[in-house]
Amino acid sequence: MMKRAKSLEARQEKALEEKRGLLQNRETVEALKLSPLAHHAKRLVSCSDLTLWYGDRRVCGPLDFAVEQGDRIALEGRNGSGKSSLFKLLLGQNIRHEGALSAAPGLNISYVPQDTSFLRGALGDFILERGIGESLFKAILRKLGFSREQFDRLLEDYSGGQKKKVLIAASLCEQAHLYVWDEPLNFLDIDSRLQIEELLRGFAPTMIFVEHDRAFQEAIATKVIAL
Repeated sequence: MMKRAKSLEARQEKALEEKRGLLQNRETVEALKLSPLAHHAKRLVSCSDLTLWYGDRRVCGPLDFAVEQGDRIALEGRNGSGKSSLFKLLLGQNIRHEGALSAAPGLNISYVPQDTSFLRGALGDFILERGIGESLFKAILRKLGFSREQFDRLLEDYSGGQKKKVLIAASLCEQAHLYVWDEPLNFLDIDSRLQIEELLRGFAPTMIFVEHDRAFQEAIATKVIAL
């Protein structure tokens, strides 16, 4: 009877291990999800005769373009050509400019900046400040290759790729009419890049983005604007 009990216990333990493995595999390969919002206006952003300045130097323009629902617009240009400045102006920051850039009323924008150096402190504090759901946010990070142990580390101790994943995961948690991503693939591994590409192709959110990965741009962009 002792042998039978030990055999039963061994089988139960094996079944538990197999279940854990299946759950872990499911967590790893389950597709990312996105919840873009529909806006009542077809045109979300209008840009007319817009010129951007850095000090006394003109960095780009004049620009004339519009962002309509369903567009995924890639911005192209050399470093210093005003791509990030255009994003910041769209977000309401004080960027010297001439001409007009207007956004539809009530437009919700989710932004992934190029710079990640501002990320500091505990992950839990970042979640509270961003106002996102903790369970969903951590599930996305797990799908992007985070271990649970990494959740307890300070953000300043993360690698460049891990910091970028934090910002992307936060953006994926946000319901927005427009997603503005500035070089989202910096430092990311190939598996994460492919997941994000599949996500954007599947959910087709309205986007303006900058990305130097030519294959990614060609797969995602519906329009390309040169600055």
